[in-house]
Amino acid sequence: MLPYTGEIAALFTSLCWTISATAYTYSGNKIGAQVVNRLRLLVAILMLVAINWIFYGEPIPLQASPDRWIWLSLSGFVGLAVGDAFLFQAYSLIGARMGLLLLSLSPVFSTLIAWLFLGETLSLIQLIGMLLALGGISWVIFAKRATSDIDIHPRKVLLGVIYGVLAAIGQAGGLVLSRQGMVDGFPPFAGTLIRMIAAFIALWLLAVLQKKAKTTLVTACQNPRITALVFFGSIFGPVVGVSLSLLAVQYVKLGIASTLMALPPVIMMPVGYFFFHEKFGWQAILGTFITIAGVATLFIIQ
Repeated sequence: MLPYTGEIAALFTSLCWTISATAYTYSGNKIGAQVVNRLRLLVAILMLVAINWIFYGEPIPLQASPDRWIWLSLSGFVGLAVGDAFLFQAYSLIGARMGLLLLSLSPVFSTLIAWLFLGETLSLIQLIGMLLALGGISWVIFAKRATSDIDIHPRKVLLGVIYGVLAAIGQAGGLVLSRQGMVDGFPPFAGTLIRMIAAFIALWLLAVLQKKAKTTLVTACQNPRITALVFFGSIFGPVVGVSLSLLAVQYVKLGIASTLMALPPVIMMPVGYFFFHEKFGWQAILGTFITIAGVATLFIIQ
């Protein structure tokens, strides 16, 4: 492997998630967040089956050990089914940039999970980093802006923030679980497919029970342009992006990988300005960089 394989993979993960978040935010505003969430899993599985068939000679990695299937399936359920369901709701309520900003707290929760369940202690610097991250998030959320959903729809913002934090917890849990399933150099595309299968079963089974499965497919057929946008977002999100995230956690420490994957809020600021016409002042810009600095402090400064 090339030097810094994990770090480069994590950086490209951030770029992919920024692209997919933009596509999913626009799509979710048109046809609903949960419809988009179900469709992107369907599209991702079809693409991943084809990729695994071409590169590994089998459409589904049935040769993987039961332990690997268990870890990666749990990871898919926690990170992709539960965590992303909250993330998509956050996108719809507070926008992609704010949703991604809250998602950048994932490394903080990774640290807390390791402390609570693995017995890893937190240093003073790590505690300072967590406070910086939380302070930056709070600054951005409560900063007064000339034209802002925060001032107009406080209930939506509160729900969006809650959903964003839950999404960050879900992603942190999913990464910790996937780390266990990706040992011994397991192929990232194969690992991603196992995670997607678990998430797909969970979300579509729920959709069937709620009698929303047919509605989802009908909505997709009635909105071909939006469906095409979901397809585009799925290439960069659950297919390439998630696979790169699994590659990253194979070659670099989980905390460093999580930190580099937390960069989408910074990447998203110009995207939000030019594509979603978001207005934000120096408080939002400074708060964003304080958040990223706090997350980075957890792992870069030891």
